[in-house]
Amino acid sequence: MLPADPAHILPDVLEKGLRLVFCGSAPSKRAAAVGAYYAHPGNKFWRILATAGLTERQLQPAEFRTLLQYRIGLTDMAKHSFGNDSELPPGAYDPEGFERRIKEVQPVAVAFTAKAPAAAFLRQRTSSLTYGRQSRRPGFPELWVLPSTSGLATSFWDARPWLELGTWFRGGSVSDTPEVAP
Repeated sequence: MLPADPAHILPDVLEKGLRLVFCGSAPSKRAAAVGAYYAHPGNKFWRILATAGLTERQLQPAEFRTLLQYRIGLTDMAKHSFGNDSELPPGAYDPEGFERRIKEVQPVAVAFTAKAPAAAFLRQRTSSLTYGRQSRRPGFPELWVLPSTSGLATSFWDARPWLELGTWFRGGSVSDTPEVAP
């Protein structure tokens, strides 16, 4: 695991040899308070990882470092701020720092857990992004954009892109992904 930056709200869970890195916007207030990724009880992150077959069981937020055993890492686009996207200060996102961290560990793929961090990195409007696998960027890992697991984004929730990612992760074809109700 890369050394922690004491100024980061949550430590990156990154090392070489990862198959997948999840990138969120910023830690929630709850995540920052307890020191664990996706810690709010209403967040679907840990549940969908198990449902999609990315982990063998539903992990608890405090077990976030366990993801390395599955060759999965974690980071955020905003490492020095926390809260809802609408509460983040201007300039909170650091796409250049994110790109450096990812290029250093060279995972096979990166999955953004919401459109906002993907839009910041890709320099696009969130409205122009679609969920699922994205076009390849030269010299960068494969990219996925996924619906937010935050309880605040329930109206946008759709498990299908997460299930497609799980199928890809396990080595199957995305066409093998089972159909589910949104």
